[in-house]
Amino acid sequence: MENDMFKTVLMTFGMILLFTTSSFGQSQNRQERREPPTFEELIEAMDANEDGKLSKDEIKGRLKKNFEKIDADEDGFITAEEFENAPRPERRPRRQ
Repeated sequence: MENDMFKTVLMTFGMILLFTTSSFGQSQNRQERREPPTFEELIEAMDANEDGKLSKDEIKGRLKKNFEKIDADEDGFITAEEFENAPRPERRPRRQ
């Protein structure tokens, strides 16, 4: 009888620990995704020819969609200065 009680308590504790750890990990990931990438992170991820600038062929996503707005001098590249001065997209309302 004591052995069954011990197994039940151990299983309950294990399940609580599993669910608590899982939900904590998910909430942290959401906060990390909210911050936009820095120009240095984008260069590291997308600058195929390693020239320190991003061409339209090298980028993807929202950055590519708004390329003309960000490329202020219209030379076909986004530099660190252009990226920093780029208009920021409007934030979507928070889900509740």
